[in-house]
Amino acid sequence: MPFSIAAAEGADAQTVAASLAARLITPDQGEALGFLYVTDALARQLPELLDSLGEATGVKRWTGTVGIALCITGREIYDRPAAVAMLGSFPEGRARILAPLTENDDPLVALLETWPSDDPARLALLHADPTQGTTTAIIKHIGETTQLFGVGGLASSQGDYAHLAGGVVNGAVSGVLFAESVPVATAHTQGCTPIGPVHRITQANSNVLIQLDGRPALDVFEEDIGEVLARDLERAGGFIVAGLPVPGSDTRDYLVRNLVAVDPGQRLVAIGEHVREGDEVLFCRRDGNAALEDLRRMLADLKRRAPDGARGAVYVSCLGRGRHQFGEGSMELRIIAEELGDIPLVGFFANGEIFHNRLYGYTGVLTLFL
Repeated sequence: MPFSIAAAEGADAQTVAASLAARLITPDQGEALGFLYVTDALARQLPELLDSLGEATGVKRWTGTVGIALCITGREIYDRPAAVAMLGSFPEGRARILAPLTENDDPLVALLETWPSDDPARLALLHADPTQGTTTAIIKHIGETTQLFGVGGLASSQGDYAHLAGGVVNGAVSGVLFAESVPVATAHTQGCTPIGPVHRITQANSNVLIQLDGRPALDVFEEDIGEVLARDLERAGGFIVAGLPVPGSDTRDYLVRNLVAVDPGQRLVAIGEHVREGDEVLFCRRDGNAALEDLRRMLADLKRRAPDGARGAVYVSCLGRGRHQFGEGSMELRIIAEELGDIPLVGFFANGEIFHNRLYGYTGVLTLFL
């Protein structure tokens, strides 16, 4: 059966939970799993909201997190206390909650050991706390030591960064694992366009680019962005970012990182990622038109891979996308609905997006349950 979704607004957790429960349909087959995303205005009431929602629906297994803004089919929700929820069903034992990982991956190892060898875990929907120092390393470690394909995002909030793993939890990373037999299709879309060639980092210190292709990093940066922007580096920092090419990618994929600072005197460029000599970097421009084109490309690819549609979907978009890149009117979510139809979809605007166990920026990650 298709998944059911609901959205509710209000400052009172019990009222919001009752409104969500009235619209959700608890599955009568398989094991039910709930997806719940709340704006940060409701973050402190999340335990009460979850308890009330679980009691009203009878569903005890939930995954989700906190976002400054939320997604639901065809609509983006900003600037108000709100929640979106989705209920779906999966064959028994094929969707399992991953307890929070912070210091090590022992809970993940223990969970993976319980999966039958003929139907191993393959997809991980992950939610993470950007304030935990181990978050990035754990996401990377999952990709290096398991066969899991991780998708999801970092919570975004002006306060609490709680996430859901059955109940409300704190930690670096939590989520839910899905077996190979659970049919899914997932893809990501970029929000930036390269404006120059790929450069080799020939000298660096931590996150500071000192030389690119044997030349001062700021000289190369100014050439790539052009003379007009080079005369106003503060303005350039508002929409020029660094791209780190993904090694071995056959789609020329890259991870976006913000510019942190420039030093005109020493001709240095600092970015939001530690780099090493020998790594590659290119500079990119945040581009609304190119982002829309790439969004439609992603959706066309998913339509080809899911010709019979989807039972439900989770979409994680970057805080820098949505109304900030495409304008008001929920254009990003409306385009998804126009291209894929009126499928049940929930999600949130993240502080970083996870795709294939890598941490991205300015992207959208869409996962379809078929």
